[in-house]
Amino acid sequence: MGTPHPMALPREGTTLLLVDVQERLFPAMDADHREEVMRNVKILVATAKRLKLPIVVTEQYAKGLGHTLQELRDALPADVRPVAKVVFSCWAAEEARMRLQSLGTRRVILAGIEAHVCVLMTALDLLGADLAVHVAADAITSRTQANWRLATEQLRQAGAVVGATETLMFQLLGQADTEDFRELARLIR
Repeated sequence: MGTPHPMALPREGTTLLLVDVQERLFPAMDADHREEVMRNVKILVATAKRLKLPIVVTEQYAKGLGHTLQELRDALPADVRPVAKVVFSCWAAEEARMRLQSLGTRRVILAGIEAHVCVLMTALDLLGADLAVHVAADAITSRTQANWRLATEQLRQAGAVVGATETLMFQLLGQADTEDFRELARLIR
């Protein structure tokens, strides 16, 4: 079968990183994208849970921006505890970096906000640390669509794989004749 393509997304060594989907920050995001982004973030969480992939969640300056949205907390496994940070890049936050390293992470699926700030800076640092970065373009957003578009372009230029939540889910599943597929396929119908 040969060596997997660098843009492939096997389960082993893959961690879902959810960036700053917080109470006072999320409502400020582009209104046209919010519902779709939340739906897709929850699909990624359900996929990670079903396939037993680790999930790391961050919260940027929770004192001012609030904690992870209750709707997302309800979808997360009970043992997932958000990492507090004040730096924009999750990789620059020592606890988040240590969690990713302790999990043996080689590939990160990124989702969350804001695309042109914390998501982008995290991706650049992860790429700089020789980790593969897969960004779910429909599970990230910014306050404006212009900033979201610029961020997705810059992410591609930097070497991140930018794709759709559904594509990432199917890559992780790998085949259609499994109970995992039957369970997760319901989420995208």
